[in-house]
Amino acid sequence: METLQSATQSAVDLQFKVQDLNARYTEAIDDDRLEEWPDFFTDKCLYRITTAENEANGLPIGFIYATSKPMLRDRIKALRQANVYEAQRYRHVLSVPRIVSGQSGVIHVRTSFMVARIMHTGETMLFATGRYEDRIRIDGAQALFSEKSVIIDSRQVDTLLAIPL
Repeated sequence: METLQSATQSAVDLQFKVQDLNARYTEAIDDDRLEEWPDFFTDKCLYRITTAENEANGLPIGFIYATSKPMLRDRIKALRQANVYEAQRYRHVLSVPRIVSGQSGVIHVRTSFMVARIMHTGETMLFATGRYEDRIRIDGAQALFSEKSVIIDSRQVDTLLAIPL
């Protein structure tokens, strides 16, 4: 009985770590604290945004493809200093993450999302739906994304995809 209880507690703890990581990740984006965004990733990481159609056809490259934390930092620097786009912000709504598999301190997690885009005028629209396919490295109390694949349902994005999803 004690073993079942400890295994259940471990599963609950792991689920909480994943949910907390996702919540802090989307909160940083939604609150325009984009300089914090790369800190949710391991130093060597993969961040990509692609379409469900590309994913189904085995085409990994999409709208954004970055392979390290410095690349993520450069993306935010460009966003703040070089990119020209209409003022906007996001609001994420996430499903409960499902832990698909895990081994050697890395777990594969799938989470559905919806993102509303709020323009500087106050106009709000559904901007993107899809799923996160994540590889999360668990090291003690710390959980970080080693891979985050953002797979959007639509193959169309109606504006510059400037802000990370």
